[in-house]
Amino acid sequence: MDIDFLQAVDQSRDTALAAGALVPNRSECVTMDDHGLQFSVCWVAVLSDKDGSKPVMPGGPRDPNFNPFLPPDPLLTVGKAGEHHNVVLNKFPVCDRHLVVARTTFEEQRLPLDLNDFRALAGIFSQCDGFGFYNGGAEAGASQRHKHVQWTPHAPGNPGLAYLAKGLPQALPEHAIIRHPAFRFRHVFVRTVSGRDVDPEQSAHSLYQAFQLACRTLHLEPDEQGLLPPCNMLADDGWMLLVPRRQEHAYEVSVNAPSYGGVLYVRGPDQIDAIRKVGPLAVLAEAAFPE
Repeated sequence: MDIDFLQAVDQSRDTALAAGALVPNRSECVTMDDHGLQFSVCWVAVLSDKDGSKPVMPGGPRDPNFNPFLPPDPLLTVGKAGEHHNVVLNKFPVCDRHLVVARTTFEEQRLPLDLNDFRALAGIFSQCDGFGFYNGGAEAGASQRHKHVQWTPHAPGNPGLAYLAKGLPQALPEHAIIRHPAFRFRHVFVRTVSGRDVDPEQSAHSLYQAFQLACRTLHLEPDEQGLLPPCNMLADDGWMLLVPRRQEHAYEVSVNAPSYGGVLYVRGPDQIDAIRKVGPLAVLAEAAFPE
């Protein structure tokens, strides 16, 4: 792109909103403290809109014959991220500037992330601060089979890994492995070298090697079709978090990567009450595997 990245995003957003191609984001959030960690639980109206759209979409979002990224809607398309990815506005955003970074050709969502996937993310990281994530399969919260990662900017109330910082020592070398003491489920954190002040190619290699290391540490291996077990990957502020996933729902709440990034998006106020009753950490643990 020949103009500032966020300017391009905002221009595309404004055009898509005016044309009705982008569903406006509306949310109401409450905060919950659980063992010293502060979570946001947000009732996001677009999630109900997304559910309601299924009858008018061919087969609904999880129909294998329905692919919104091949090709992406021109009104939602921001531009390219390297040679192999399109940057697309999420039609049903959970926050402003919520982006999908999708492969230009079809690949299964559960194929292991490769260097080019991290190159696309690192290119965005190098231009603006934000949170990158991957929902690896339906059990991990993915609604599309076409391989993609997602990005949201750093902003109050948005997901990220900063809320976990107190439990993660900063003075660790690249690719050091650690667990967070508050997470009572299978996971691993890996230190990375990435962000705005890092060369994008260096950042991409650091993230890719961290992902491979995390998969080996958690014994996540591709099956005979080359597909990884369901998992969530979160990348932010020099850290990567990988969480193997057991099931999508916990206490009737859909759990995805942003949930492990401190923000649980729900479809109605009854789900807020369900989370408040058991606590956010219990919801995250129920959707993952025990230690």
